[in-house]
Amino acid sequence: MPYTIDLPDLLHVEGLSVSYGGETVVQNASFALKKGQALALIGESGSGKSTIAKAVLGLLPETARTAGRISFKDRNLLELSDRVFRPLRGRSIGFVPQDPQNALNPVRTIGAHAHESARLLDLSGRTAERTAIFETLELVGLSEPERIYRSYPHELSGGMLQRVLIGLAVLPRPEVIVADEPTSALDVTIQKRILDLLSRLRSSLDLSLLLITHDLALAAERADSVVVLKGGEVQETGPSSRVFLKPSSDYTRKLQNDVPSLNPFRFRTAERRANAGEGTGDPFIRVQSVSRIFDTGDRQVRAVDDVSFSLQSGRTHALVGESGSGKTTLARLLLGLDTPDSGAITVNGQRVHGRSTSALRDLRRDLQLVYQNPFTSLDPTWKVKSIVREPLDRYAIGSRQERDERVHEAISAVGLSEDLLRRRPAALSGGQRQRVAIARALTLRPKMLVLDEPTSALDVTVQAGIVEALFALQERFGLTYLFVSHDLSLVRQVADTVSVLRHGRLIEQGPVDQIFENPAEPYTRLLLESIPAANAAQSAAAQPGYARLSLVKTA
Repeated sequence: MPYTIDLPDLLHVEGLSVSYGGETVVQNASFALKKGQALALIGESGSGKSTIAKAVLGLLPETARTAGRISFKDRNLLELSDRVFRPLRGRSIGFVPQDPQNALNPVRTIGAHAHESARLLDLSGRTAERTAIFETLELVGLSEPERIYRSYPHELSGGMLQRVLIGLAVLPRPEVIVADEPTSALDVTIQKRILDLLSRLRSSLDLSLLLITHDLALAAERADSVVVLKGGEVQETGPSSRVFLKPSSDYTRKLQNDVPSLNPFRFRTAERRANAGEGTGDPFIRVQSVSRIFDTGDRQVRAVDDVSFSLQSGRTHALVGESGSGKTTLARLLLGLDTPDSGAITVNGQRVHGRSTSALRDLRRDLQLVYQNPFTSLDPTWKVKSIVREPLDRYAIGSRQERDERVHEAISAVGLSEDLLRRRPAALSGGQRQRVAIARALTLRPKMLVLDEPTSALDVTVQAGIVEALFALQERFGLTYLFVSHDLSLVRQVADTVSVLRHGRLIEQGPVDQIFENPAEPYTRLLLESIPAANAAQSAAAQPGYARLSLVKTA
């Protein structure tokens, strides 16, 4: 194995297989994590990454059957009973879960959660635990530890909650941290801070990191070595730079091809890029000097502050920015779900606001929304056929047979098999769910889709399939897209024009290639420089055949 030989193995996985009933989900996986280094497990959903992590953490369900060996400091973790394993979990092997909103109890304060971790230190009492908690919260970059300690999870931002989870994991000073997609739902700038934090903690606390991710380029930037998985089997292993630059397996090359930051022009033709800023006739969408202020009781928040942009029919315009930049508020204003305090929004020449309820309902037939999370946007008790047909039923369009025909047409358009119509969302994959959500939006044959982070919950391979489907639909039906996203590398793949927002204000806007290659504002440059894998891509760009990896031209 091509690992650095001057460091001892802290965690060694040999021939690991995991099965449930008659189905094997991990097959003969082997790798080694060196002391003080980072190793990434890479693969799409269902590849076995999380199963291996649960095996390392001793969290596999009782129904799981295992073979092989997981050696941690010369102990086979697979042979330990839960009673013996429990003292290792947290003290020696820490865990940072993917979703802080679900990982923390919403009715308990951060302090209450932290004391559970602090008890693993066997300190003299609650005062000593509290001191250790405050020191750790400061260590992970939370500058107001007392306020954080008293806060409930809903009172903190996503980035702060992820720092809390990292703090809870490092508080008992483990030797290994297992981080399961720790930044997948975060803005690029916050993601960079979290990854920088993990790198600093590795150095200062001499931690080893087992990083689970679907992003090959992110792993190349942040890990010393990688293990690429597909269908529970290892496709290749090695130093991250080698696997990134010269992948030996077809599957790894496919993963690399699916990373948006490495293939910015995958979906937009040269002709479309050249004409990105052009358009004829009146814009389909015109937002003019729109502002929206929210009164929070003690202060006013300008969620949208004098923002203007326009969007031509059949084109894609992206709204990008960090959380709190006003992206979602603008989308809600456009859909007539909220009313601006000033300014005007027109759709196809018609004002959105100031209309009667029935007139607004008619306008919305041409404006359909695809939500961010397919896991929560679909009714789990309904079958797919009923979900996709619901808009037609609501608007009483056509006969029952005509509605069924439209449902079949929409399902076919998004690349799904008709046998899925009998299933419920729980029986679908994440990518299938999102395709159902898009099909539901298409049944009314709208002129425009508002896409609110439509792929943020999906791995890069599934994401690439969704984007490919969206482009095919746009070409076929002449759809106009408003694409709301914090993923700038994805925005470059899909958008013709882009508006960069910060704290509700428009920072700059224009054709997407112009903004990416010659950003005029420091904030835009900061966003672009925070794109995961920028360093890895720039390193690869120096290699023969990798000229396509250029991401950002900075001043």
